[in-house]
Amino acid sequence: MALTVGAHLGPYQILAPLGAGGMGEVYRARDSRLDREVAVKVLPEHLARDAAALARFEREARAVAALSHPNILAVYDVGVEQGTSYVVMELLEGETLRTRLGGAELAWRKAVETTIAVADGLAEAHAKGVTHRDLKPENIFLTSDGRVKILDFGLARYEPRQSSSGATAAETATEPGTVLGTLGYMSPEQVRGERAEAASDIFSLGSILYEMISGRRAFARATPVETMTAILREEPPEISSKQFSPELPRLIAHCLEKQPAQRFHSAHDLAYALRSLLSTPSTIAKAAPAPRQRKAIDSLAVLPFANLSGDPDAEYLGEGITENLINSLSELPKLRVAPRSRVFRYKGRQLDPRKVGRELKVRAIVTGRVMHRGDTLNVRAELEDLEAEAQLWGQQYNRQFADIFAVQEEIAREIADALRLRLTGEERKRLAKRHTENTEAYQSYLKGRFHWNRRTPESIRKGIEHFQQAIALDPAFAPAHAGLGGCFSLLGFYSMEPAKEVFPRAKAALRRALEMDDRLAEAHAVLGLAASFFDWDWTTGEKEFRRAIEIDPDNSLPRYYYAMHLSVLGRFEEALQQAKRAEALDPLSPAMSSGTGFSLVHARRYEEAIAQLRKCLDLDPNFYLGRGWLGLAYHYSGQLQEAISEYQTALALAPGNPAPMAWMGHAHAMAGDRQQALKTIEELRALSARQHVSSDLIAMVYAGLDPDEMFAWLDKACEERSVLLPFVAVSPMADPYRADPRYQELLRRMGLGPMLSVDSAS
Repeated sequence: MALTVGAHLGPYQILAPLGAGGMGEVYRARDSRLDREVAVKVLPEHLARDAAALARFEREARAVAALSHPNILAVYDVGVEQGTSYVVMELLEGETLRTRLGGAELAWRKAVETTIAVADGLAEAHAKGVTHRDLKPENIFLTSDGRVKILDFGLARYEPRQSSSGATAAETATEPGTVLGTLGYMSPEQVRGERAEAASDIFSLGSILYEMISGRRAFARATPVETMTAILREEPPEISSKQFSPELPRLIAHCLEKQPAQRFHSAHDLAYALRSLLSTPSTIAKAAPAPRQRKAIDSLAVLPFANLSGDPDAEYLGEGITENLINSLSELPKLRVAPRSRVFRYKGRQLDPRKVGRELKVRAIVTGRVMHRGDTLNVRAELEDLEAEAQLWGQQYNRQFADIFAVQEEIAREIADALRLRLTGEERKRLAKRHTENTEAYQSYLKGRFHWNRRTPESIRKGIEHFQQAIALDPAFAPAHAGLGGCFSLLGFYSMEPAKEVFPRAKAALRRALEMDDRLAEAHAVLGLAASFFDWDWTTGEKEFRRAIEIDPDNSLPRYYYAMHLSVLGRFEEALQQAKRAEALDPLSPAMSSGTGFSLVHARRYEEAIAQLRKCLDLDPNFYLGRGWLGLAYHYSGQLQEAISEYQTALALAPGNPAPMAWMGHAHAMAGDRQQALKTIEELRALSARQHVSSDLIAMVYAGLDPDEMFAWLDKACEERSVLLPFVAVSPMADPYRADPRYQELLRRMGLGPMLSVDSAS
């Protein structure tokens, strides 16, 4: 039966569902007698009346209850409540080995240590007459505090050496010819439907160790029949690596012998052999080259830390710790750290570390996991040398949440030490720099960053709330002020709110942040954006962009903004240099790729712009700005039908967004479809009653219909201080009107002057 939160099974109160499978639903519960949290497994309602399923459920409980070992999930109690059978087990926090693998291999020492722990648990089970018969990565659990647990004895054979209940082998045996287990990890005898004993578990464990070391399954084939044939007749592909002793593949091969008698005689023997392997000096030497033997590591990526809390609302914490480490490690000398914009594209994906290293062009990666429950914080971090295929460092931290600052500082310091970087006193000081000592303020700040990075109107407004909470808790928290300024500026720059309402608040927050810490690169970049596109103070804007790039030359965002600034000033070659550099720093970003295309459009290099924006859309076909700017490139090159097609796609991708509507209306006007263009204007004016619509968008449609109306709406945009208006200085849309005194006056009001002619742009 499905249980509701608050329901009781005997003394156990249900707190939350944890998961469900074919043979059980698992819940987090509280034992009211001992005041502790436990896991309760309940037989699903559709199986409760199935005698075979009930027998299997009870067999699992008996099998596990007979065991007492730190590497086997403990059973505390069994019971029946109003016809519902349940088993009470210890509650584990962490992840399964399947989740940890994520389609990639583990560091070899971690793989061997995990196998030893499982083998120790199996040795205990086998000694008590229990054969698991379904070992696989899903049934091996890695706890947050570093322990290994064997799960799910639902297919176990239980033949107690002595049993007061009179249980016999006949009562727990499987009918001959019945195939039990999980394909890919079954032993040959299981595939044949024969009796599976202790040696079968050793075969399965050997398959798991092979997968942990190699990153691929030992017998995976295209079809189930081919997989079974491989288990029966074939050997897995050879494992070759310079990072561990050749003895390890031989031990794995010994586990995977086709005949049970030829494998390790016991799980105890396997554990002993693996421990001997770890203690062999030659093996230890191959695990990680000595500092003198390996080349210096000069590049690194911190991949997004995984959230293991089971709560989507806790995603902000893993992202926040990742960003903090990126920022801290970026302060280290002679170390290039991949920026946030590049590494966060790997969030939630199954990763091959070496492939990631090649894509990011880094020598080492940092990976990690975070769990936060109540006041408890658990963080696991590892540093891997991709070239040497060796783990250089790994550590787990079990602390109170209030220690989050110390944990992050320790991780950064340990990584610096593992990389053998020689730091000055000032560099170590910058590595451990704290912007606040208030844990609650820091938590609100991390939530603010999380929402800010989502870039939707709703998420940006949530970001503002969290940054304001952080500032209320600690008014001297500089990054919180910077984040608040960033959110307000985004609302204005993307025309989500009137620029005159949000940019003054953005500038005040950014200036306050920089008064406290002048090395906040993003704050300088966003302040430059406000200075150039809102204040029309182009000198100050350029100064801020250059300062941001000086502080953080590998950050693509300041260069992206600076390229737009330079384009408006008609400095097209410089703009393209910055745009291409931003794209090179973040080659997987459609936004950075489109920035190069946008600069090419303004430089009237339309064919190049079309090729560039097509490349942008190869990265993300659903990036509506890329679609729109490709439409502009087609439009101004005279290919109106192609332009309209791209505008239609952009509008479908961003329904209700006024920018694609205006692009479409302008195209209709230029194509001579006056009726459709006027209809677009009416739609934009109607939309403005519900949300902010920048007047320069309506002016764009009128550019192909009525010059007097166009200049009237441009004048309104000027009064609004529209951040998009300065682009009229270089937009091909304005080419027919450059000699008009009204156009010259508009440029003068924006501090641009008659700086661009049609000839200089083409």
